[in-house]
Amino acid sequence: MANLAKICAYLGKYLNVDQVADWPNAMNGLQVSNPGTVTKIAAAVDACEYTIHAAVEEGADLLIVHHGLFWNGAQPLTGTNYNKFKAAFTNDLAIYSAHLPLDVHPVVGNNALLFQALGLKKPLPFFFEKGQYIGCKASVKIGREELQNRFAKAVNGPVHLCPGGPEVIRKIGIVTGGAGSEVKKAASEGVDTFITGEAPHWAFTAAEELGVNLLLGGHYATETFGVKALAAHLSGRFKVPWTFIDHPTGL
Repeated sequence: MANLAKICAYLGKYLNVDQVADWPNAMNGLQVSNPGTVTKIAAAVDACEYTIHAAVEEGADLLIVHHGLFWNGAQPLTGTNYNKFKAAFTNDLAIYSAHLPLDVHPVVGNNALLFQALGLKKPLPFFFEKGQYIGCKASVKIGREELQNRFAKAVNGPVHLCPGGPEVIRKIGIVTGGAGSEVKKAASEGVDTFITGEAPHWAFTAAEELGVNLLLGGHYATETFGVKALAAHLSGRFKVPWTFIDHPTGL
């Protein structure tokens, strides 16, 4: 058994929550409290009805997520919103969300872990957003097909390639999640290959015109790394078990 307040205080410092700028609706930190104890941690990418109910069924009393409950801003507690909060309150399930603080973390962050999973070395800062670098990049020499295969293995699923850049890749930039609409910005930072989760339709032709390879591994799939690593880290530090709730969107 662990103390919820101590876990949250530790997370605030470990993830540098107060210093990492983010979108307002991310509301990083504890979004729903409980009576104060944690006996099991669940991790999920999204705080939704499915993952909340699954966390309860797993016997968890703390759910760690990447996308929290307030992405759409203030909403009436009716319908599905009511269902989510009722399930959390009734079952004493605390919910903690970490968006960009988890993306940018050098140890348990989505970008750092995908970088490692691709077998890349010596990460450098990449993709300046909200006064900070949120991604990472590397100088390499690797074939485009080999990189696509590594990416598919890392996310355990298909990778869509927009082959706008060279077949022999020299500079890779990574921003997990939904950064495909920023292919122009990625190109402006000197990479010839941009790896992210998802992109809008027009990003394909934009990548072609910019001379950049764009590889898409899925928004969900590229953001499973961080919550798993963070839950495992907390489990070791606070001596409570953890589980991952997989709820892939295919997007």
